Amino acid sequence: MCIRDSINAEYMGYPQMSKSKEEYVFLARMSEQSERYDEMVDYAIEFTKKAKGELTVDERNILSVAFKNAVGSRRASWRVLTSLEQKEEKKEHGNVEKIRKYKQTIEKELKVYCDKIMNLLDETLIPSTSSTASTDEPKVFFYKMKGDYLRYLAEFQKGEAKNASSNKALEAYQSAHKIASEKLASTHPIRLGLALNFSVFYYEIMQQSDKAVEMAKNAFDEAISNLDNVTDESYKDATLIMQLLRDNLTLWSSDAPEEKDGQPRLIHATQF
Repeated sequence: MCIRDSINAEYMGYPQMSKSKEEYVFLARMSEQSERYDEMVDYAIEFTKKAKGELTVDERNILSVAFKNAVGSRRASWRVLTSLEQKEEKKEHGNVEKIRKYKQTIEKELKVYCDKIMNLLDETLIPSTSSTASTDEPKVFFYKMKGDYLRYLAEFQKGEAKNASSNKALEAYQSAHKIASEKLASTHPIRLGLALNFSVFYYEIMQQSDKAVEMAKNAFDEAISNLDNVTDESYKDATLIMQLLRDNLTLWSSDAPEEKDGQPRLIHATQF
């Protein structure tokens, strides 16, 4: 057992009796404050299992933040390596193979974390939303999350693996979109965040720019028409996501055709 695993075992209570949900929530918060996001993921998984997927909004956000940071840092690393790889390919004696090997390490880590959240979503979180009547918001949240992490897999996968992740992501996003359109206000931050990420999926992964623009524009226009009805609690989040939608629409209208090759030079805004 490595030092990190030994320390984790001590704090997670092994081999002693496992901790309560509240203790795992506290440990997740502590991990967040100390910016130890891999451990935060472990604790978030534990309290989610303890709660049998029935999380409070606060607990749901902790889970989201944990995976956001653990996966986000690796996605950023992958983008840097991809840029370096492209530069090295232009050199006569570049270090392309070394970079590709390093990228494969990052890709394996990304798959591990994406698989962790996918298992949690499929086995615990999404099934838990069918047990009560007032679960429209978490249903959208978790289906959106499923689409997001499948999208992250599709960003680096190739061939049949990429097609499989893309199709599953599309199915998850469509499930979320159907519920959100019927049950959530057009200004609801979760509905807007879904439209933002779903439109980026259409643009970057599916290479369907027309659908991406249509979805982003419709979401923005519908939210604008109902902006007077937004609660004070949601106003800041709603307007921030609306700004991101508008930013993407501006980028997409100015992108040159040669940039639409599966590796866009511009990073499009998403709500992670």
